[in-house]
Amino acid sequence: MSQDAPRPVAVVTGASSGIGAATARRLAADGFDVVLGARRTDRIAAIADEIGGRAHALDVTDEASVAAFAASVGPCAVLVNNAGGASGLEPIADADLERWRAMYEVNVLGLARVTQALLPALEASGDGRIVNVGSISAFETYPGGAGYTGTKHAVDALNRTLRLELLGRPVRVIEIDPGAVETEFSVVRFDGDEDRAAEVYRGMTPLEADDVADVIAFAVTRPAHVSLDRIVLRPRDQATARDIHRRDDA
Repeated sequence: MSQDAPRPVAVVTGASSGIGAATARRLAADGFDVVLGARRTDRIAAIADEIGGRAHALDVTDEASVAAFAASVGPCAVLVNNAGGASGLEPIADADLERWRAMYEVNVLGLARVTQALLPALEASGDGRIVNVGSISAFETYPGGAGYTGTKHAVDALNRTLRLELLGRPVRVIEIDPGAVETEFSVVRFDGDEDRAAEVYRGMTPLEADDVADVIAFAVTRPAHVSLDRIVLRPRDQATARDIHRRDDA
C-alpha cells in the first residue's frame, strides 16, 4: 500500500478475542485502518489502542446497535464477519431450541445484518471484500452438533448466494472454514468448563487464532481480480470434525 494513500478501512466483528482479535492485529500490521466491533468494549478498546485502530460497541443481534456501528465506520473496503459462537452438544431429541435460536441470531442473522449495513460502503470502495468466517461445520455434520452445523451450513448458503447477487459488482465474497482452533470457543460451548474444553485438543496440535488471521490477511490482499471463494484450513492432525490423530502419550 502506498504510504501517501489513506489506509483502507477494515472492519472486524467479534474482535474482542480469538480469531477476531488476531485478525484485527494482523490487518493493522498489513496497513489497514481497523475498526473493531464487539460487545466487550473494554477488550476492543485495549486492542484498538495497541494497534492504532478504532473500537465501537457492536451487538450483531441488535438492529439499532448495527446501524449505529455502521454509521461510525464511514468508508469501508473490508468486512470480516467473525462474530459467532456455539452452544450445546445435545442430540436433536434433547436439544434446547432456545440455544439454537440464539446461535442462529448471531451466526446467521447477525452476519446478514452487518453485511446489509456495510454493503453500500464496501461497493463504493471499488474493491470491497466480505470475509465470512465459517467452519468445517459448514460442510460436515456430527452427532450432537445439529444446531451449530445448521448455522454454518446456512452461512455457506448465504455466501454462495451473495456471490451470485454481487456478480459484476466490485465486491468479493470470501469464506474461511477452519477446523479445530484453540481459542475460548470451546470454553464457551461447554459453559465455562475449562477441563472439558481442553479435552477437545488433547494429544493433538490445533490451529491457533494467528493461523486463521494469516489466511484472512492473505485472502483480502490478493489483486482485485482474484477471489478466493473458499479456504478450508485444518490442523495436520485433523482429517474431519471427528477424525483426529492424538498422541498415545497424551
